[in-house]
Amino acid sequence: MPARLLSIPAVAAALDVDRRTVYRFIAAGELPVVDLRTGTGRSRVRVPASGLEEFITSRSVPSPRTRR
Repeated sequence: MPARLLSIPAVAAALDVDRRTVYRFIAAGELPVVDLRTGTGRSRVRVPASGLEEFITSRSVPSPRTRR
């Protein structure tokens, strides 16, 4: 089965951040991308859904203990 690819706006919505923040994560190498460029025009990048899940998992922290 082919990997599900997400657009930058979809990733931004999933993370509740601005698109520019998603591009920063990509530039830092924290989010993988697939480049669908078909010529000299603008790049069309997509983020594999599995890469987004790994990114979220890597940034997850345990919930703090509640005080009694």
